Amino acid sequence: MSVKLRYDVRNIAIIAHVDHGKTTLVDELLKQSGIFRSNEHVEERAMDSNDIERERGITILAKNTAIDYKGKRINILDTPGHADFGGEVERIMKMVDGVLLVVDAYEGTMPQTRFVLKKALEQNLKPIVVVNKIDKDSARPEEVVDEVIDLFIELGANDDQLEFPVVYASAINGTASLESDPNLQDENMQCLYDAIIDYVPAPVDNRDEPLQFQVALLDYNDYVGRIGIGRVFRGSMKVGESVSLMKLDGTVKNFRVTKIFGYFGLKRDEIEEAYAGDIVAVSGMDDINVGETVCPTEHQEALPILHIDEPTLQMTFLVNNSPFAGKEGKFVTARKLEDRLMQQLETDVSLRVEPNSSDSWVVSGRGELHLSILIENLRREGYELQVSKPEVIIRNIDGVDCEPVERVQVDVPDESVGAVIESLGQRKGDMVDMQADGNGQTRLIFNVPARGLIGYSTEFMSMTKGYGIINHTFDSYQPMQKGKVGGRRNGVLVALENGQATAYSISSLEDRGTVFIEPGTEVYGGMIVGENSRENDLTVNITKAKAQTNVRSSTKDQTVTLKKARIMTLEESLEYLSDDEYLEVTPESIRLRKKELDKAVREKAARKAKYAEE
Repeated sequence: MSVKLRYDVRNIAIIAHVDHGKTTLVDELLKQSGIFRSNEHVEERAMDSNDIERERGITILAKNTAIDYKGKRINILDTPGHADFGGEVERIMKMVDGVLLVVDAYEGTMPQTRFVLKKALEQNLKPIVVVNKIDKDSARPEEVVDEVIDLFIELGANDDQLEFPVVYASAINGTASLESDPNLQDENMQCLYDAIIDYVPAPVDNRDEPLQFQVALLDYNDYVGRIGIGRVFRGSMKVGESVSLMKLDGTVKNFRVTKIFGYFGLKRDEIEEAYAGDIVAVSGMDDINVGETVCPTEHQEALPILHIDEPTLQMTFLVNNSPFAGKEGKFVTARKLEDRLMQQLETDVSLRVEPNSSDSWVVSGRGELHLSILIENLRREGYELQVSKPEVIIRNIDGVDCEPVERVQVDVPDESVGAVIESLGQRKGDMVDMQADGNGQTRLIFNVPARGLIGYSTEFMSMTKGYGIINHTFDSYQPMQKGKVGGRRNGVLVALENGQATAYSISSLEDRGTVFIEPGTEVYGGMIVGENSRENDLTVNITKAKAQTNVRSSTKDQTVTLKKARIMTLEESLEYLSDDEYLEVTPESIRLRKKELDKAVREKAARKAKYAEE
């Protein structure tokens, strides 16, 4: 019996390492398909919708769009490249029949390329390889294609998957061709559209059978509540019909489909009916989650539950209780903070929130970036909070404590190789591979425990004078290594009392270490104002003013020159934290502080800890 297919629809996901040009490629595909009016203004990277995505130039949330080409509908899903948002990529794979693997024509295959491709091959998806940035002077397309083939073989691709077409493109110029020579580029991306139509399998047309619709993404709207975005795997769905929702815990809820939205370009239009193979958004179910199946009440059959990787990093979020609490933020109470974290869980599947006490929560995510973007969003919305040092999540597997290990790839100038190998060796890293490219660059691959990488990037950048590139992605859980891994070596300078920092006292502290604040900054007792040049913490009086006298002196008009203060970003501050410190985050400022603000209590605890060691 031949299977009936829907030749008018194709579903693809775009996957790649960060910065290889996924979002730019989607932009061009949208523009050339004639979706926008000729006079319509479209932003660069039209798919990146929130502020942080635009500022940093990274995609955080997976987005979907659709284009029409020669009477056929192509549903495109743009996915993030960072491993911290890998939870988004995994779910997407279920919704599509093929993937566009975008690879930079110079950089070649990178850790995330490996991560996303592995996920795609496991789902048995048909790949099309797009070698992007072919217009770069340094492009080496043939070598990159060889690297991609090697990677496919290494990840165990079957013969069918190895027969992939290669399209050479320059997304920024909107050109593509099947030839690797950059001078032979066609003037548009027609060959890429054709490759999608020819190679990506059409979805099965089984609209006569009972409905199965699975949710892969969530959206939230104040008017209609939760919106489930997913694919119709079987049957058809109409507005107004009564259906059952098969929950993850095995229970069943009945509801009516109030609205169905289809995608067209960047717009969502209401439609009356969706068939097998369509990717649509459905509203009317307030209690819907990722991985749940919608089916007819009389024919309840759930699809397999989507696997989502577990979080690997956790932090404690607390209500701000510093002396400056409530001065800068709009939302400062425990209830407000809890409501906002619960709202985040509505759409972010890889996040976990567990109450720790009445005013603190343990928040777990997929990496530092994942959690720092959540904190950045909170502070922009007007929340005040404190967070503790990020810790890796230890799991017990077959009676053995295991910790997450990351696969780290670094590209460094040859002269820095020794220093990098040594520093990663101290952090319990195992070297897997080393390749010199002959142009003064060396590529090193390590397996490093995730706790050894917390705070490493700042050290790495200063070691390679800013020329090094580091990429890492979660590899596996392995038995825990003994002893301390990573962490900072130096102690900190802690303010003694409340007041304003003066230039006079900062200039006298410069030889003691590095100062983190500018003169005139308001400080409180127990706040961290700098880094000590030795290993111990030092309490300093940073608010001391110069004593005024009525005696004229010959040195009166000497100019005091101060070194530039080291101002840390949110990510750097999170990485810098030690076990007995908190980071205070408000809409206006980021402050490091000791958990215990009282100097006498801190010193007593330090003495106790010292005796315990001895």
